[in-house]
Amino acid sequence: MSTARLLLPVLFILAIASVGFALFAGPADVPAAAVWGALTGGHADTAERIVRELRLPRALSAFVVGGLLSLAGALMQVLLRNPLADPYVLGVSGGAAVAALASMLAGLAGFWVSLDAFGGALASMLIVFGLAHGRGGWTPTRLLLTGVVVAAGWSAAVSFLLAVSPDRSLRGMLFWLMGDLANADGPGWTTLVLAGGLGLGFVLARPLNLLARGDLQARALGVAVGPLRVAIYLAASLLTAAAVTIAGSVGFVGLVVPHMLRIVGGADHRWLLPASVLGGGTLLVLADALARVVLAPQQLPVGVVTALLGVPMFLFLLQRGAGRQYR
Repeated sequence: MSTARLLLPVLFILAIASVGFALFAGPADVPAAAVWGALTGGHADTAERIVRELRLPRALSAFVVGGLLSLAGALMQVLLRNPLADPYVLGVSGGAAVAALASMLAGLAGFWVSLDAFGGALASMLIVFGLAHGRGGWTPTRLLLTGVVVAAGWSAAVSFLLAVSPDRSLRGMLFWLMGDLANADGPGWTTLVLAGGLGLGFVLARPLNLLARGDLQARALGVAVGPLRVAIYLAASLLTAAAVTIAGSVGFVGLVVPHMLRIVGGADHRWLLPASVLGGGTLLVLADALARVVLAPQQLPVGVVTALLGVPMFLFLLQRGAGRQYR
């Protein structure tokens, strides 16, 4: 527990530092005085407008999206009792992708694409949840298999939409599928979703700790396992749906960060959930800053950077954590 108590303030400092770094990162050189003036409401010259209107909203959006995905990943891992689970494993992002790409194909943009993506994610959540309650009862295995099959169906629909789309639409579609924060203008209402999800996590921290040890032990200690699983699934799905409305499908954040924190500090959800929010937000802010500067002035989709960072990081963690029992 001492490690967990040390990690939280360290992660908080890293989160602030990552946002500060993102305010300086970009093809345009912005001096420190302009960054400070933008944050304190000074006179709005060109450099300050770049920080206030472009970089700061994008950095805050990246932090909230990373926090949403990492928190959703932590909940999915305890729901399925699988450290390899991530926010997209049950097909929520697939439904969002189909709805978003269909909107782009219809000529819509901006708000309407985000709205349709959120609606598609919710529709996929309800489909998986309904199908998982078939004959034989609801189990994590049934939920996982249902989600995998539904996700495969969405993947086929995405491939079809890409195949029939005109060339002028393909770039925007591919960037959405890879995860992109170029059009983010601030986290907005998704901040409330993140705060609500984290608050629910605090309330359910003890039942989550018990559920992670197994259904029998959780029931023996008074946990209503069925309703708890429903609450976890709905919360994780809503968190994921909120994230994809801003940034599309950003991979690896919801998988790597909670898994890393479980290895480093244990699986007590009283600290794991806030640590996941801070860690996921920090990782995505740094990844988005790198996406803006690596090939400047050209920008990469942030999902490309998270994959490049996440693959070796996860392989290292997998080797270090080999043989550990998931708790």
